[in-house]
Amino acid sequence: MAIEIERKFLLNENSLKQSGALLTAEKSAIRQAYLSGSHDASRPGNTVRVRIVGNQAFLTIKGPATGIRRSEFEYAIPVDDATQLLTLCIGHVISKTRYLIPVDGHVWEVDEFHGVHQGLWLAELELTHEHEPFSRPVWLADDVSEDPRYHNSSLALQSVVAPICT
Repeated sequence: MAIEIERKFLLNENSLKQSGALLTAEKSAIRQAYLSGSHDASRPGNTVRVRIVGNQAFLTIKGPATGIRRSEFEYAIPVDDATQLLTLCIGHVISKTRYLIPVDGHVWEVDEFHGVHQGLWLAELELTHEHEPFSRPVWLADDVSEDPRYHNSSLALQSVVAPICT
């Protein structure tokens, strides 16, 4: 079974920009949507996501979270299929730019959201185990790892921007 162990943080956009980390970061445009979400009472915590990143597309199934740990299965699919699947989504399509920022042996995935979540920035870090130590860049703010409001599946159902830390 594939397991995802992930920490998620709000961040201080001004501090991030002043750090210069965005200038050298690898970046990509992402469009993603949910075909089922954790709000489904018959399968609480499960999500099915379709994502397009550049000229690649993926279908991802995630199980319910236990703390910062959850099962995750991801499969490459044709971009044309993914484009059509986006039209079947619940909520709205999430559009964001992802920046990959290396910090002391880890790679932070920093997402700048667009559209209805314009102004929201989240930083995620995948770990090999729950208690793995990591350096906290100065631009990190509140830890929202276990706050379901900041799961992308929840954001897809929100029509207004979630609280932002600046």
